[in-house]
Amino acid sequence: MITSPSSLRRSERSRRATLEAALELCTEKGYGRVTIEAIAARAGVSKKTIYRWWPAKSAVLLEAFTDGLVGSTPFVDTGDIAADLRANVMGAVRLLSTPPFGPAYAGILSEVHHDDVLAETVRTKLVDPRFAEAVGRLRRAQEQGQIPPDADLPLAVEMLYGPVYYRHLLRKPVQNEEEVAALVAQVLRALGAPEATVREARTVPPGARRGTAPVSPRG
Repeated sequence: MITSPSSLRRSERSRRATLEAALELCTEKGYGRVTIEAIAARAGVSKKTIYRWWPAKSAVLLEAFTDGLVGSTPFVDTGDIAADLRANVMGAVRLLSTPPFGPAYAGILSEVHHDDVLAETVRTKLVDPRFAEAVGRLRRAQEQGQIPPDADLPLAVEMLYGPVYYRHLLRKPVQNEEEVAALVAQVLRALGAPEATVREARTVPPGARRGTAPVSPRG
């Protein structure tokens, strides 16, 4: 059976409507009160349609969060590893501090501890691919001589992003631009990057030192 272009468009519209409905409900009601029935009603699709694509509400919200994270934190390569890392880490901070994405991800992680299937999905669909992208960006910087060849790149990724998710999960105040710059500089220094690169990491735009402006990854 060949799927027609019109069917594909309808399917994509239904998928987007479902993801947006799930995020809206998470903002309005909180993760714990979101149900598949409510998502279906808000999206204007059937429960059968949702269950054909996702096994549970956590999977719906995980896909919505992943779309938002990928859209707002691309691993660009401008040739300046300090600026690129600062921008990427700051993007993650902004996303996690912007409803509905932050609450949705916190809700997903609360389910991970007693749902092995969801835990595996989070690792394979979100954590592992993003981790690999981060290591890849650091490796390109390594090849360009901005990071020493013997630097432990996987450890560097954990050092960069661990504090961001630690603060989110414990509901500590989010990092501002200056704090993110200090974090990136400290990690680059630990990797043995040239001092000029470390100084560049600490450079933040004027007026960007306080707070973190919300983002709108969905455009």
